[in-house]
Amino acid sequence: MRLLVSPRDIEEAKRSCAADIIDVKRPAEGSLGANFPWIIRAVRNLSEKPVSAAIGDFDFKPGGASLAAYGAAHAGADYIKIGLMFDGVKRAEEVIRAVVKAVKDEFPDKYVVIAAYSDYIRLGAISPFTMSPIAAAAGADVAMVDTGIKDGKSTFDFMNEESLMEFIGLNHDGGMQTALAGSLSFDHLPALRRINPDIIGVRGMVCGGNRNATIKEDLVIRLARMVG
Repeated sequence: MRLLVSPRDIEEAKRSCAADIIDVKRPAEGSLGANFPWIIRAVRNLSEKPVSAAIGDFDFKPGGASLAAYGAAHAGADYIKIGLMFDGVKRAEEVIRAVVKAVKDEFPDKYVVIAAYSDYIRLGAISPFTMSPIAAAAGADVAMVDTGIKDGKSTFDFMNEESLMEFIGLNHDGGMQTALAGSLSFDHLPALRRINPDIIGVRGMVCGGNRNATIKEDLVIRLARMVG
């Protein structure tokens, strides 16, 4: 497993350098809230580590999503990540294809991450299991599960180990990696080791349990050692 940590600014990014991937997002704008392009660029200039950038929890807006993805790629992100906060197979196909094209036409070596939500039922959004083959067919690189509503409930409150392993298998069959996130805690590490996703994504876990607090470097280092 590789560790992805999500700082919201350059100071937090400096405390996140023990992670394998530094993921730029803006928690004030949602689960996968987009940050500013100059923050992505500053983090890109800070470290040789791969940089990820969330572009938002998107409604059905393929044009807006593709433009945001293009901007994040140009700002220096190696991984460009979008959340699908809507339902419908045809609509998901249109958004995912637009995002993949926006990134891959100019940056074929960059990674497109498509996220669905473990709490998709309460969101009225697309299921991760429906999203996965659509993302694979469109040429995405990583399929992700996160929680859309940040109320303290984790992905494990909505998907058990068996269903998460099924999701990972579906992604691997489609040639994609898997990222798992969603209010993960240190208590979840044994289950995560059993499930063994390619990437785990955290923020609150390294903020002392509160995603709105500040990332603590000692917790990032501790977690990186435990995951590595």
